[in-house]
Amino acid sequence: MTSQAKSSDRAQTIRLAIAALSWFVAYFVARVLLKDSEAATWVRVAVALMPVPFFVATLIFVVRGARDLDELQRRIQLEALAIAFLVTMVFLMTLGLLQRAISLPFEDWSYLHVWPYLPVFYFGGIVIASRRYR
Repeated sequence: MTSQAKSSDRAQTIRLAIAALSWFVAYFVARVLLKDSEAATWVRVAVALMPVPFFVATLIFVVRGARDLDELQRRIQLEALAIAFLVTMVFLMTLGLLQRAISLPFEDWSYLHVWPYLPVFYFGGIVIASRRYR
C-alpha cells in the first residue's frame, strides 16, 4: 500500500469517526432536550430529527469505506448484515408477539430502548462471519 493510499484511508477513517461521534452526541443531546420537555410540538419534532443528518453522513462514509474493501471483507460484511437482519426480524417478531401476550413496560421495551440491540447483532454477525472465513 502506497503512502498516498494510507493517507487517504486515514483521512476517510477520521471523517467516519467525526461523523459517528457527531451523530452519537446529537442523539444524546436530543434525548436530554426531549426529556420532560414542554416545548411546542414543532420544536420537539425538530429536536427529534436533529441527529438524522449526522447519521446519514455516517452511513455515507460507511458505504464509501465498504466500496474500498477487498472481496473477502465485502463477503464478511454482507454475511454479517444478513445475520443481523434475520436476528433483528426474530427479535422484533418475538417482542411484538410478547407485547400481545403480556404488558411489556414502555420504559424497557420502547423503540428508544430496543434499537441499540441492532448494532450488537451486526457486530455479532461480523464475529460469526469472520470465523467462517478464517
